[in-house]
Amino acid sequence: MSGPANSSDAEKWLPYRHKQPAESQPELVVPNVMPTDERVWVPVEPNVWFRPLLMCVSRGYWCNLLRVRKSGVLSRHRHPQPVHGMVLKGEWRYLEHDWVAREGSYVYESAGETHTLVVDPHVEEMITFFQVNGAMIYVDPDGKVTGYDDVFTRIAKCRAHYEAIGLGGNYIEQFIR
Repeated sequence: MSGPANSSDAEKWLPYRHKQPAESQPELVVPNVMPTDERVWVPVEPNVWFRPLLMCVSRGYWCNLLRVRKSGVLSRHRHPQPVHGMVLKGEWRYLEHDWVAREGSYVYESAGETHTLVVDPHVEEMITFFQVNGAMIYVDPDGKVTGYDDVFTRIAKCRAHYEAIGLGGNYIEQFIR
């Protein structure tokens, strides 16, 4: 790496000398993204879980892993803002498209699109990292709203799950920024 011409090599290795802004939230490092403790996975429905990584209440988004250990249709939903995904294991697709998101794939979902997530029978386990901005608005095949999730409903689901399984409702606090 190179910097300004007047920087000495030794100076490049010095940490920043001043305090960080008081209003700045602390960084978040999750050392075990794939947890060894199964209780960290929050159930959504039978054989479907999510693992929270970041719940950003100030910006209205969340990052999580979605894990599916069955085939079938998971949900039909619309996003008012973009979504980013990276398939870590297995594969999945949308009924509305002709592509398949396989291990190693990056997926960008445009704001306003409605799609139906499917995991096919040959897939034993699917794990995908998602950054969901705004909300997931669940709809029927004609677009009638049947429910929603946002960062606050996701936090509430985590809090209730962690309380019920003995980790304590405050376990989710470490992921909130």
